[in-house]
Amino acid sequence: MIDLKNIYKYYDNKFQRTYVLKINNLTIKEGEFVTVMGPSGAGKSTLLNIIGMLDVPNEGEYFFMDQPAFQLKEKKKVEFHRNYVGFIFQAFHLIDEMTVAENIETPLIYKGVKSKERKAMVAEMLDRFNMVAKKDLFPSQLSGGQQQLVGIARAIVGKPKLLLADEPTGNLHSEQGKEIMKLLQKLNKEGITVIQVTHNEEFAAYGKRIVRLADGRIESDEIFSKINQPQLT
Repeated sequence: MIDLKNIYKYYDNKFQRTYVLKINNLTIKEGEFVTVMGPSGAGKSTLLNIIGMLDVPNEGEYFFMDQPAFQLKEKKKVEFHRNYVGFIFQAFHLIDEMTVAENIETPLIYKGVKSKERKAMVAEMLDRFNMVAKKDLFPSQLSGGQQQLVGIARAIVGKPKLLLADEPTGNLHSEQGKEIMKLLQKLNKEGITVIQVTHNEEFAAYGKRIVRLADGRIESDEIFSKINQPQLT
């Protein structure tokens, strides 16, 4: 599904070139749940943004679902975002002036889904996340955990093949974080490919594979033992 070859991201100033990312080779298959870890400044979010086509590398080749993402025009990238990729952010990024239901509905409007079908899909998400009673509330009226649930519902309502989560539990307390991780694990079992960035070793273990970055390079890439993996209850 994802194939990165010699991906370099850097910034030039008058005197030197500063590398943010140097990925020689990274392949992620459909259906995987991959955790990306590393210290601050290791290049985690940059890698996620390149995979999600929110950023472009200075050098290298990136293939997404056998398409050369590094050559796609902006219109085609937008199409990929709408149809194949969902994003979950640490800061939630909900629209303050919209209700819970309206926030979830937004990507469907961009996709051109008809009104009747949109309403049905939003209702399904509200029911799934036990938020029917909160559908007319605004983000400011929700707890952090509830806001993140809305963010996840919005990310998956269009049935993406790839879910990218950048520190999805960063603003949540421990129990809320565990609930979000169990939810990501469940979505993965349903067939969605999940890539998450986290600093949390406990939450990293919900994935099946851990890629550790250091100074923009892959330091290690290992399959996580099922024996030590938290299981859904």
